[in-house]
Amino acid sequence: MPDYSNHQKKVISRYYKNRDQIDDQRLSELATDLFLADGKKRIRLWERAEELMLRMKVPESRVKHVVASDDPALLAEVVKDLQAGRIGK
Repeated sequence: MPDYSNHQKKVISRYYKNRDQIDDQRLSELATDLFLADGKKRIRLWERAEELMLRMKVPESRVKHVVASDDPALLAEVVKDLQAGRIGK
């Protein structure tokens, strides 16, 4: 494992402190991108969304339902519920 400078350690620390907000933002951007995507790109975006939702502690049954439906509107509802605090982080 490489030795990090103090500056690098601070950057890494801030990233992990703000990871919840970063994940929220990334998931909402993925929802928007999914409305416009098709083909292989759409598949990759759904894979990323699934990973993020699981990391954000969205219930696994809901994650599977949203991904299986292939409906970005359902993903947008998950984002809305996360932002409203109805789903725990």
